[in-house]
Amino acid sequence: MASYLRSWLYTQNPAAEVPTAPAIIETSPPAQDEDDDAETVHGDDDAPPAFPAVNSAQRATSTSQPAVVPRILTDTQLMPPPPPLSLANRRPGVSTNTSSSSLLVPTTTTKPPPQPVKKGKVALAPGHGPLDWANLKKSGQNLRGTDTIIRVTPSMLKEHRTRDDAWSAFSGKVYNITPYLPYHPGGEKELLRVAGRDGTKLFAATHAWVNIDYMLDECLVGFLVPE
Repeated sequence: MASYLRSWLYTQNPAAEVPTAPAIIETSPPAQDEDDDAETVHGDDDAPPAFPAVNSAQRATSTSQPAVVPRILTDTQLMPPPPPLSLANRRPGVSTNTSSSSLLVPTTTTKPPPQPVKKGKVALAPGHGPLDWANLKKSGQNLRGTDTIIRVTPSMLKEHRTRDDAWSAFSGKVYNITPYLPYHPGGEKELLRVAGRDGTKLFAATHAWVNIDYMLDECLVGFLVPE
């Protein structure tokens, strides 16, 4: 059918040119060498890249400066110098300041520190603890030894200074400390130091935080008055 139409067109217009189909030109990529293909496809993919890069500024700077090798110090160089002979042979409490140099150790550091005085509690007899004393105060016994609150002069206070009859004054108040002697945590001997006199100063220096008005309220005899 196509050939018939082509012949018919030629007979109608013999000057017309028969259109020709466009030519298809096939091109193929240039052939590569087997070595290049093998290197690209079958190369060592696990090899890390060069770091820094070959043409980087970091590599150019590192190559221009020589590498600095750290110096290893010997034991003699690492150890500090020995102290002067005067400091090595010094004795506590003896001054070694033979010159006015300010680099010497102060003489105060050569003195031995004072030993603290230990004032511990004594072992109390069974049934003489703080709770036992609180129960004794609540028992209703007459711990003051007098019927009423009285005025006590220093001469009267001085008469009560024995183990069986001990009075003491604290901040102007006179207490009968006889029943409290076996309950005293510091021992009876320490508490008898203020028997028959004013013990305010010694009490403040020993345990000023103790509320003596609460502890000896049932032992209050009276108030200290002048002669």
